[in-house]
Amino acid sequence: PCPKCAKPATRETDTMDTFVDSSWYYARFTAPDAITPTDKDALDYWMAVDQYIGGIEHAILHLLYSRFFYRAMAATGHAGRTNLREPFAALFTQGMVVHETYMRGGTDQRPEWLLPTEVRLEGEGAVRTAVEIATGQPAMIGSIEKMSKSKKNLVDPDDIIGHYGADCARWFMLSDSPPDRDVQWTEAGVEGAGRMVQRIWRLTDEAAVRLAPRGTAQPAMLQEAALELHRAAHKALDAVGRSIEALRFNVAVAQIYELSNVFQSVRSKAETASAPDLGWALREANEFLVQMIGPMMPHLGEECWARLGYNTLLADQPWPKADPAMLVDDTIVIAVQVNGKRRDELRIDRAADSATVEAAALQLEGVRRALAGKPARKVIVVPQRIVNVVV
Repeated sequence: PCPKCAKPATRETDTMDTFVDSSWYYARFTAPDAITPTDKDALDYWMAVDQYIGGIEHAILHLLYSRFFYRAMAATGHAGRTNLREPFAALFTQGMVVHETYMRGGTDQRPEWLLPTEVRLEGEGAVRTAVEIATGQPAMIGSIEKMSKSKKNLVDPDDIIGHYGADCARWFMLSDSPPDRDVQWTEAGVEGAGRMVQRIWRLTDEAAVRLAPRGTAQPAMLQEAALELHRAAHKALDAVGRSIEALRFNVAVAQIYELSNVFQSVRSKAETASAPDLGWALREANEFLVQMIGPMMPHLGEECWARLGYNTLLADQPWPKADPAMLVDDTIVIAVQVNGKRRDELRIDRAADSATVEAAALQLEGVRRALAGKPARKVIVVPQRIVNVVV
């Protein structure tokens, strides 16, 4: 009860401490051992927080309270000497995690909600049905809504981690998490993430015996397969790094998928070839692949890093640097037109001169068919962009 009026404590006063604590903790973390609530020198050094990341609800709850408290702290002299108006320099808003709802069958106005674990789904697509496991009776599939206790559309993280592992759950969330968009939790999606976890481990485990030894110098010449993998690895490294910096985690995940496809394709060639350049390229690509998954699947990353022969922690390794020369393709694709209408496309060396491009364009089947035996009056070559044949 309140010591002044002896009234019973309300729910609001019971939860006040939570809001107070979570609304200034970032300032306290700058000097956690200070005997005063904050240390001005530490605040001046660390503040503002570079990046605030939160779900949609944070924008009207935690974020709002944090900004209010920081201004109050500035007014009371607890916010440093730099007179910052805002505690956070940037905001990144994530979507909510949503899930289907399930109800016992019937026409009651107040539905009896069921947990996902209490329902067995049968069929696919529009003909999908649900059955209550305990009774065998049909259940209703409701709308997709944010997870809440009231509607029981919850997934127990312990169940997911126990069955699939923490890395799998994290990979699934990141693979389907564009900014400001909800993530629908589905069993099929988690299973797909689980297959990727197993795939990366299998690629690393099976390839480890065929890789060049650690520290092997890059061969002077790379043959076609090795060069393909070398280029793909550096392109993926550059793209994933930029995507993570931009908080586009779903894009980074997609790029890792692409590299794993190239790695698997080229690795199959290594089973019948013993060229040292291929072994070197496989080593480099595998190490890049493991380092790229590290921020998103740290447990798997550490296991794979050890499987590659390292006794250091992957988390302690610096992010590799991509070779700028590998980010530019040696060959390019140029659209070829006849009298302004696209007829074919030409894949040619990026450094080819105009005469070479013109001669190659006139030999294309689509161009020859469009010319129908007529001579070309003029060929206009826009370097590395387009060719227009004028009849």
